[in-house]
This record gives sequence, C-alpha cells and structure tokens, in this order.
Amino acid sequence: MAIRTRAPGARAAARARSVGAGASASGSPAVKRARGARLRAAQQPTRLPPGIASVLSVLSSSAVVVDSNDRVLRASAAARAFGLVKGDRLMVSELAALARQVRRDGEIREGEFEVPVPRFGGRSTSFAVRVAPLGGAVGGGGLVLVLAEDQTESRRVDEVKRDFVANTSHELKTPVGALALLAETIEDAADDAEAVRRFAAKMRQEAQRLTNLVQDLITLSRIQAVEPVPDPRPVPLDMVVAEAVDRCRMKANARDIALTSVGSSGLSVLGDEDLLVTALRNLLENAVAYSPERTRVVITTRRASDGHAELSVADQGIGIPERDLERIFERFYRVDPARSRATGGTGLGLAIVKHVMAAHNGKVTVRSAEGAGSTFTLFVPLRSEQVGTGAA
Repeated sequence: MAIRTRAPGARAAARARSVGAGASASGSPAVKRARGARLRAAQQPTRLPPGIASVLSVLSSSAVVVDSNDRVLRASAAARAFGLVKGDRLMVSELAALARQVRRDGEIREGEFEVPVPRFGGRSTSFAVRVAPLGGAVGGGGLVLVLAEDQTESRRVDEVKRDFVANTSHELKTPVGALALLAETIEDAADDAEAVRRFAAKMRQEAQRLTNLVQDLITLSRIQAVEPVPDPRPVPLDMVVAEAVDRCRMKANARDIALTSVGSSGLSVLGDEDLLVTALRNLLENAVAYSPERTRVVITTRRASDGHAELSVADQGIGIPERDLERIFERFYRVDPARSRATGGTGLGLAIVKHVMAAHNGKVTVRSAEGAGSTFTLFVPLRSEQVGTGAA
C-alpha cells in the first residue's frame, strides 16, 4: 500500500490556505449581516406577552419584570414612585442580586428590604419582597418577576398596638397597685378610725380612676369599631352643649370656674348624641382641670361658612407648649404626667375626641400658647337642610 505523505512545507502551505479561506468566509457580507442581526437581537429588550402585562397591571404590589440581561421590561407605577426602578434598571442592588440568583437556579426567594424614598424626605420604606422565575416558555426564557409589598403602614400599626397594650398595662397597674397598698394599710390601722376613713377615701378615688380608665377604653374601642357612625340621627347642638355642661358643672363649681355658653342656637347635625356629648365633655373636663381657680371656660357655637358647625371650648389655663401640640391627641400622651394623674386623667380623653370627630366626618383643632390658655374646636357637618341657610 502506498502511503502518500505531505512535506512539512506543503502542510504549512495547506494550513495557510485553509485559514485564509476561513477568514475570507467569515468576512463575507452574509456572515457579517448574520452577526449584526444576532447582536441587535441581544440588545433589543425581550417582548412581554400581553397576558402577563394585563395581570401585572391589576396587582396591588409593586411589580417588576426583568429579562436575562437585568433590564426592566415592565414596572408598575408604585415601583417607580418608590424608587425601585429608574429607566430600565432596578435601583436596589439587593433586589438585582436576588433576581440573578433566581434566574440561575429557578428557586423562588423572599426577603425584606429597607429602601429610602427620596420623594418622601428620605424616610425609609419597608418592603416584603418575593422573587420568582416566569418560566422558560415565557418571553424566550430568563424572565424574573419581582413583587414588593409596602409593609411600612402595617409595621406602624403593629407598633401602635404594642405601645397601646404596654401603656394600658402600665395605666391599669397604677390604680390596682394603689388599691392593694391602701387595703393593706387599712388592715394595719384597723384600730384607728380616722386613718381608716382617710385611706378609704383614697381607695374610692383610685377605684374611680380605675373605673374611668376602663370606661374610656371601652368607649375608644367602640368608636374605632364603628367608624363612621352607622346610624346617624338628627342631634341638636344646644342639647349637646347643655348635657356636657351639666355633667361638668360639679367639677367646675368645686374650683370656682364659670362655664359660659354663647353663640348661635338652633344648629343641628347628624350623628350620635352620646358620642358628641362625650367629646365635648372631655374637652370641658380638660379645660377645668388645667385652668386656675376663679377663671372662666367659654363654649361657643357658631355656623362655619363651609357647611360645618363649630363648637369651641376656650379656657384661661396654663396652655400647651408648641412642641406638644401635634401629639396631644395620641393615646396616653400627657403634656404634664404628674398633673394629669393628680387630676385623675386617663390620657385617653383627647384620643376619644379625635375618633368621635372622625366617626362624624369632622375634625378637631387646637390653638394654644403657654400661659395664655387653649382653644379646642370641633367641626361637625351640619344637616343638609341647614347648609346655606342663615344662622339662627
């Protein structure tokens, strides 16, 4: 058998011819066009199927779809408003890294992130995030769905609940502990009739404080459960003022404080009479408690120009510092805790007033200055037949 060999020089020449032919072929117009088409296809964003786009548009969460090149194909308005997406990029590096992990192994992942929101003064927003692949058959593969749920409000509500339980426990512990201590003291002073009477009077005082606190808690819970008022009825404001003044008359007389009612009469609103009396009574009791003796508290009723009735309670008391004005309607918040406990306050009165006004589609405002007294004003919508008519 004859074996044909090729000399080294001939082999080198053949390799050169082969390489030259390959280079010539790769540089041909057809190959260049194909390569350009592939490059343009890689650069063009993947098209999202219309069915998925429709589903994403109705989701309440911030929804984002990213392709295999980490480009955003679809982002909800909420995702852009919170700064999660800008242009076609995810702006949160942790989210982008999570999306890449999901794309690699196809596993659904969840997490929580704190994201600063520039448009809201830089405050942080807490998100619960779920990242999942959309499947290889969707959009050519490599698509990842990011769902971010704003948890800020729910966390705030949880904190409010925890604070409320802690504050309630503390407020209940004080009179209960005082009652236990006074009962023990009475046992030790059983032979001293004067001491027994003195400590029994203090026990009644602490029992009354405990009763007031429980009643305020019940009232606050009832108001929050029925906002707005489920069965509003016509309520004459003259009757509300008269009833609230009557309930506060004894406390005011004990401190020689005059309760004076002035302004329009005949005004009527729709609502719950007991709740409105409770709100006004709480304002009057605060005014009496924080006013010097031999002063005056004025209740003014007038018709506002915007279809509301105004009930104002003005005192000549110690006033409220400006730094506390925004917080006085919080539960258990006290400007002066020692004075509030000395007057038997529960710390829930103004919170009840705020919720009563919310239940009546109204509001409560306050104007105050230290040493110059305070004016609290209730705004309650007038009955429709009284809107636009002249004041009585």
